[in-house]
Amino acid sequence: MTQRTDVVVIGGGQAGLAAGYHLRRLGLEHVILDAQAAPGGAWQHTWDSLHLFSPAQYSSLPGRLMPAQPGQTYPDAQHVVQYLADYEKRYELPVQRGAWVDAVHRDGACLRVESDSGDWRARAVISATGTWTRPFIPAVPGRREFSGRQLHTVQYKSPAQFAGQRVIVVGGGNSGAQIAADLAPVAELTWVTQRPPRYLADDIDGRALFDAATARRRALDAGRSATGGVASLGDIVAVPPVRAARDAGLLHAKPMFTSLRATGVEWADGTAAEADAIIWCTGFRPALAHFVSMRLRGNRGHIATIGTRAVDEPRLHLLGYGDWTGPASATLIGVGRPARAAAREIQQLLCA
Repeated sequence: MTQRTDVVVIGGGQAGLAAGYHLRRLGLEHVILDAQAAPGGAWQHTWDSLHLFSPAQYSSLPGRLMPAQPGQTYPDAQHVVQYLADYEKRYELPVQRGAWVDAVHRDGACLRVESDSGDWRARAVISATGTWTRPFIPAVPGRREFSGRQLHTVQYKSPAQFAGQRVIVVGGGNSGAQIAADLAPVAELTWVTQRPPRYLADDIDGRALFDAATARRRALDAGRSATGGVASLGDIVAVPPVRAARDAGLLHAKPMFTSLRATGVEWADGTAAEADAIIWCTGFRPALAHFVSMRLRGNRGHIATIGTRAVDEPRLHLLGYGDWTGPASATLIGVGRPARAAAREIQQLLCA
């Protein structure tokens, strides 16, 4: 049986909860369909040592400050999971668990959302599925020939499983740096990056990244150049474990190799490195397969947007996928503003 509501939010992680908060404040009937069995979104699946880049008070969703974690300047992932679970409960957000969305279709004046827990007809949809379920690994020559273990960031849990092994970590972003720092004391580490790693100053954290992303979007919206500034979203935040490994001389990045072979990797000059495992910290793509039938996706799987609203389907908003859906919208601190804007646009649409 098909159910009806004003708005279906797809995804119950941080972006979906922020959307639910603002829809609730505006009095819009909505449901949040979440494929996860428990609260916390992707945070419940990260590696054991992961910490936020910013203090708790600067990592909050709209309406409720994240409490500080005792003994930690930068809260760990489990603290975030607990915060999200409390947030959902505090605001009585209508989350349906275990509801995997298979497809979204145009259906006259509505959008029809098909899920394994039943179908919904809604006057608007907010997609907030994030990227965690779509890890990206580049097509490096010989990748299928490597006989060792290959895994992505999403599969890494702790250094214990790699103790004494030869491990190559690929990726010069924050995930690559943190996992390399995690492994350096226990494994024979080779850290590989596309360009020399750039560290933010030790006294700069995720707050500066959010400010930089916001300034960049405002500049682009005003038709100005978006270069310059004290921080870049591609820079590495020197959280304490990364700083300690760097200062101990354990983090030395090599340029990207050109190919893999059965026992390791090889560079253009013929030098090689043997490896038991390769960890690809090479990013993600947006999880938007549920929109295949609507034919909205363009380059790199993105859907063209104005703010959060899809250009070719005004009843659809996208939230939390990166700067193209709002400055720093894939972060806890950054998702609140675009969530509020999306809810207000939907209210205007439904009242028109």
